[in-house]
Amino acid sequence: MAHLQFENIGIAGLSACVPANTVENLKYTQYFPQEAVQDIVEKTGIRQRRFAPPGMCASDLCFSAATKLLDEMQINREDIDLLIFISQTPDYRMPATSVNLQQRLGLPKTTAAFDINLGCSAFVYGLSVAYSFMQQPNIRKVLVLDGETRSKVYHPKDRQVAFLFGDAGVAALIEKDDKYGSSFFSLNSDGSRESLIKIDAGGYRNPSSIETVTEKVVDEHGNIRTDENGYMNGPDVFNFVIQEIPQDIKRLYEFSQKAPEEIDYFVFHQANRYMNAYLTKKLKLDITKTPTCLEFFGNTSSVSIPLTIVTQLKNSFESKKQLLLSGFGVGMSWASAIITLDNCNICDLIEI
Repeated sequence: MAHLQFENIGIAGLSACVPANTVENLKYTQYFPQEAVQDIVEKTGIRQRRFAPPGMCASDLCFSAATKLLDEMQINREDIDLLIFISQTPDYRMPATSVNLQQRLGLPKTTAAFDINLGCSAFVYGLSVAYSFMQQPNIRKVLVLDGETRSKVYHPKDRQVAFLFGDAGVAALIEKDDKYGSSFFSLNSDGSRESLIKIDAGGYRNPSSIETVTEKVVDEHGNIRTDENGYMNGPDVFNFVIQEIPQDIKRLYEFSQKAPEEIDYFVFHQANRYMNAYLTKKLKLDITKTPTCLEFFGNTSSVSIPLTIVTQLKNSFESKKQLLLSGFGVGMSWASAIITLDNCNICDLIEI
């Protein structure tokens, strides 16, 4: 069982950046009738999203977030020993986007840099990797950058996904300090469900061709996409969440020997309103302890957990707080963590 425990490591600072381009879901009616759009918005709870314009990548959002964070905290860039870039929408197939960000941010050539391609659970996974490196005596500070431009992945004529996803990027600075105490992680995967959220073509198993980029009707409801657009089996994804996530969180309670009453905030992946409401009810949580930013940014994949912290909990960490994070989705992959935030520097949200 992939249960991990770390001592005296934590998030010292967080920053987030979103595109200035705001999409109003109720006005997103180019391909669908107003009544259908209204119904979708009411069910998902997503009223606004941010879309990156052509030419803007996840790395640009992360670069802005990281620059703001490093400057505001007055961090010497020579002290960054590792940069981790988390994304499924990188700049290129090669080279790794993390290495380009090392150069753009002016970090030393002694900085290790690599990418993580995972999906909705990836921020929690990325933290676990960063915390693991921080156990080494020569690693002083780690920069975790997490960005997605999911608006470029899904087809606007596929109503199953057209109203869900948005774009954002975040930067987290990881440091060592006794004030953080113990942190606990639970990491999980189930590849038998890999077809629930997927892009079938454009990789090396099914390379790009005229056929893979041709629009086609994909179901009896008239939804349209290409083989290089993402798709999602919504009902089966929901069944996966209700089956796996409450169990995982209960196992994490047992591993950490923490009680739900000791947790100040529960920050779930922002998938849709109905799913998170179910988790809140199933786990018998106080709704005031489950912040959400879904209404204003939509599903931003792995970015959604830190984006929720930045936009909804900015002024909450002047004293020590315990957070339970849970990310779940594409893979299928899911991860939960109990971490401490204490006097965390959270920057104002950036728009570019």
